[in-house]
Amino acid sequence: MQTWKVNCLDVFVPAVRSEIEAVAPDGFHFRFAESYDRAEQMELAADADFLLVGTAPVDAEMIANAPKVKLIQKWGIGVDKIDLVAAKKAGIPVGITFGANAGPVAEQAILLMLAIYRRLPLVDRKMREGIWMKPELRSSCFQINGKTVGLIGFGNIGRMVAHRLRGFEAEILYYDPRRAHPVSERALGATYVSRDELLARSDIVSLHTPLTNETSNMINAETIAKMKDGAILVNTARGELVDEKALFDALSSGKLRGAGLDVLHDEPPSPDNPLLTLDQVTLTPHGGGGVFDNVENVARRALANMQLVLRDEPLAPDDAIVVVK
Repeated sequence: MQTWKVNCLDVFVPAVRSEIEAVAPDGFHFRFAESYDRAEQMELAADADFLLVGTAPVDAEMIANAPKVKLIQKWGIGVDKIDLVAAKKAGIPVGITFGANAGPVAEQAILLMLAIYRRLPLVDRKMREGIWMKPELRSSCFQINGKTVGLIGFGNIGRMVAHRLRGFEAEILYYDPRRAHPVSERALGATYVSRDELLARSDIVSLHTPLTNETSNMINAETIAKMKDGAILVNTARGELVDEKALFDALSSGKLRGAGLDVLHDEPPSPDNPLLTLDQVTLTPHGGGGVFDNVENVARRALANMQLVLRDEPLAPDDAIVVVK
């Protein structure tokens, strides 16, 4: 039987590795990175028939030294760390698992909204220190009910956030370069507005857009100035969408009430990142899609794409990022 090496460049714990291997078709053998050390990453790429990548970068040098690779398969959707030009030049297709992580990421966005409004990290820490904050919380905590939530980006994740927010009875605005069909807007209770109007009206601004040249640092001093005083920002997309210095300044001055960030410019962040000093910031480690009961779903989708390539069949249009035929 022909065997295929699927080398994963990201570090997964044993339980996740076992879950992925359990759904692998016959003939598919996995090697998982033990670290993000450059030499190990290069060796894994050079030895692979398929590359499975989450947050690990795949650059031109790595692609040039991966002669057997038949597909670079993203675990998730963001391909900003994959050199797509180099992949195309090398004749290597690039695929994603479109929508497979959308539900967990949407839940993470709402988790961060609630954590900021109810000051959860601070309250938990103070409780453990023996400090009972109940008297002051009534004047500094808020509910999502009745608020206006603006979603920048209205793909799968943005729409799932909108769907879940309907139970909170929030007003939902969205901006996306491609407007949704009116039927979808009505079903989700979402109103299309310009980005500037969204910033001006929203109590909560949540980012759900890919990282591109156009979206890099889209939240900056100028756009923050357009936001409602006391608004909060949630980012479960990419850290590079936000100018972190401008965000820190806005939080320190009180222009913004808080920020919930699952993603940062540098991951993991430097210990001297000033955002780490602010109680009004809730941070999580780029784990929006990282739930155990979704591992099988993503793994099956990724493996199905590999099988399509072996059969010389095209990936589904939503999954095909680089097509070489």
